[in-house]
Amino acid sequence: MKITEIDLTPIAFRDPPLLNSVGVHEPLALRTIVEIHTDEGVSGWGEALCQGLQPPGVAAGVIRHAFAPLIVDLDPLKPEVVWHRLYNQSRDFGLKGAVIGALSALDIALWDILGKTLGRPIHALLGGAFRTRVQPYATGFYRIRGRGEAKRLAEEAARHYANGFRIMKIKLGFGVDDDLVVMRAVREAVPDGEVTFMIDTNHAYGVADAIALGRALEDYRLRWYEEPVVPEDIEGYREVRRAVGCPIAGGENGFTLFGFRDLIGSRAIDVAQPDIAAAGGFTACRHITAIAHAHGIAVNPHVWGSAIGQAASLHLLAALPVAHPSLFAREPIFEYDQSLHPFRRQLVQDPIELREGLIDVPDGPGLGITIDRGVLEKYAS
Repeated sequence: MKITEIDLTPIAFRDPPLLNSVGVHEPLALRTIVEIHTDEGVSGWGEALCQGLQPPGVAAGVIRHAFAPLIVDLDPLKPEVVWHRLYNQSRDFGLKGAVIGALSALDIALWDILGKTLGRPIHALLGGAFRTRVQPYATGFYRIRGRGEAKRLAEEAARHYANGFRIMKIKLGFGVDDDLVVMRAVREAVPDGEVTFMIDTNHAYGVADAIALGRALEDYRLRWYEEPVVPEDIEGYREVRRAVGCPIAGGENGFTLFGFRDLIGSRAIDVAQPDIAAAGGFTACRHITAIAHAHGIAVNPHVWGSAIGQAASLHLLAALPVAHPSLFAREPIFEYDQSLHPFRRQLVQDPIELREGLIDVPDGPGLGITIDRGVLEKYAS
């Protein structure tokens, strides 16, 4: 079997614009969708996550001009070999960012082809499933104006609770005082003691404010505190981790085993959060997981992708061993973005459904999803 061509479809959803602590997401959702074709008629789907405000054409340009010429005629059933070929050829100009996002998309698509060819789900090829159902948590709580939105965010928390979510991640980073008002309102909006919270400030703060927020929220018993400071400031992460009483999470802006090596090795975090559609695909996430577990650090993937990225993340979650084995070990959980855009539910024929508070891991060949090409064409940008 040989790779013959790569189809690229940048997609965008433009309404409504939403805010997190570092910028306005307008368009709200940007993705670069990839389909790799082979000479035996088997094709595979992948996705490059557009981190932050990255235009989807950047990753598409990397694939078109840098990667496609390197992989046409290669064997798609050797994703690790292809991954290293592409990384070694691009390391002088692409150690992070959109280049690794492009590599992620291709790697996911190759694993999809491998699974379809062998008739096995990807999690089986990763060594087998530790779990076939995963508990999701609701990510959302984006802002419209910025500050002074506690009432609306509390109503959102009540809605997620009514929809079956018992874990929620709250977007903060709009000033410590406003953050505390929001957290009080959110906690009061759901039954006492029935919801576990995490917070995510999207690296809005310096060390002093990050610590002040973490200490002020100690009685919330947060599952984790995500991206308290900028990803480059590993020593800042360590200061925050030493000073607050909850686990620290980070890594959604980390790339490959090389990018995670220092973050993990310095014990700056308790939870590593590679995004499979940005950090290097399945191949890189296997490397990252090995490093993390060797240091006693949990891996809980960041997920902000389309239905393709979601499916890939569920296969990865299924195959993740727990970091701290015990009779009542803490299992990894699935980030289920609740912001309004069509790329999660409309892009596939069988979207993810919450059943009895859990989500089933796909068990069909490869990613186990069927893409609606009409929806892909509708949102092509």
